[in-house]
Amino acid sequence: MSQKLNEVIVRRSRSVEDHVLDIIVLFNQGLDEVILKGIGKEISKAVDVYNSLKDRLGDGIQLVSVQTGSEVRDRRRISYIQLRLKRVY
Repeated sequence: MSQKLNEVIVRRSRSVEDHVLDIIVLFNQGLDEVILKGIGKEISKAVDVYNSLKDRLGDGIQLVSVQTGSEVRDRRRISYIQLRLKRVY
């Protein structure tokens, strides 16, 4: 699976704060929108990342859309959440 340049996929091995910093770095590099994606058991961690980011940036970030769904991987259906975030200047 390839990852887009403006996409942050929540991983079990990384902390919430690491993901928050990744998103802030992407915004500081000039990206206007970042996609935050949590797959399977990491859905709740993706929501934690968004809430932490919102606490840190306040009105500087906007939740554009939330998409939920599922993908088939290795003949198993796995749910995901995708949050589209926009930096407001």
